[in-house]
Amino acid sequence: MFYQPHRLGHPPRVFRQTISLVSSAPLTRALPSGLPSLTLHSTNRRSSTKSKSSTENRIMTTSKLIVTFIRHGQSEDNVKSIWAGWKDAPLSELGNKQAAALGRSLSSTHLTHIYASPLLRAHQTAQHVLSFQAEPKPPLTLNPNIREQKFGIAEGHGWTLQPPQGVPLEKLYADGLYPVLYGREEKFPGGESLNDLRERARKGLRESVLSHLNEVQGGADVHIALASHGLCIGELVAELVSLDTEAKDQRGYTGLMNTAWTRAEVKVRDGHGGPIDPINPPSLEVKITHVNEKAHLDALKDIPPVEDVGGSQAEAKAFFGGARV
Repeated sequence: MFYQPHRLGHPPRVFRQTISLVSSAPLTRALPSGLPSLTLHSTNRRSSTKSKSSTENRIMTTSKLIVTFIRHGQSEDNVKSIWAGWKDAPLSELGNKQAAALGRSLSSTHLTHIYASPLLRAHQTAQHVLSFQAEPKPPLTLNPNIREQKFGIAEGHGWTLQPPQGVPLEKLYADGLYPVLYGREEKFPGGESLNDLRERARKGLRESVLSHLNEVQGGADVHIALASHGLCIGELVAELVSLDTEAKDQRGYTGLMNTAWTRAEVKVRDGHGGPIDPINPPSLEVKITHVNEKAHLDALKDIPPVEDVGGSQAEAKAFFGGARV
């Protein structure tokens, strides 16, 4: 399901966008006055003009794929201590400033593709990034598989880290208390577990990242910006690193501030020839080059330091950034 924005942060300049949807029928999304309508349609990703068709030219290449995983800007729900996974909310005033600062910092980085979760906070963040890209702008594609973890009946309700001892979950739920579930198989009724999220992230990675490996094999350099959510990005990065069977560092890359980003460089290991199946890719070399980069936020003087955010709000800020609290 795709959501109708009820308050959209304005990018620095008005521009016309063509946005694609992964695995979705055509639809038109109306925006508030001042911005053009966005025509959303299902399409295949554009192939690089540098791609070569011969198998011989695929065997050895120095080209690489870069993917920058971006957490969305602060949403109106981020300032509340509530469960907000699929619950939709636009960027706050501060979130729009953060996303604009991010877009400005990436303006000299040539992005070939931008993907975003269709949830407003991620979609709007991606629009800010797109607005600062030079012409011709890269395509922006919405992918439902890179949405945040779904919290079921807990969505929109109070968030608590340490529930009362000895009280059954059913009683806590009846009292409107929804504590953090730490097991990877645990989930709220109607929601997703971390294992469920990992499986969905695996699909999203195939669609938004691995599907571009053939462009790299054809000689193109590909740089993907992927605007998503803290918990989902943690699973996306972990899944990508797991595809490098020779990777020595399998630590979790979790914990992102709003609009912070983590970057990976991906190469197909030498010796592979022919087309690449994103569902069953060959051996990859995955190098994490940046983690939780947030220097672009230094220019914003009205962002409170983490230590000034007290109690459960600070814990929620860390948790939804993907950190283990």
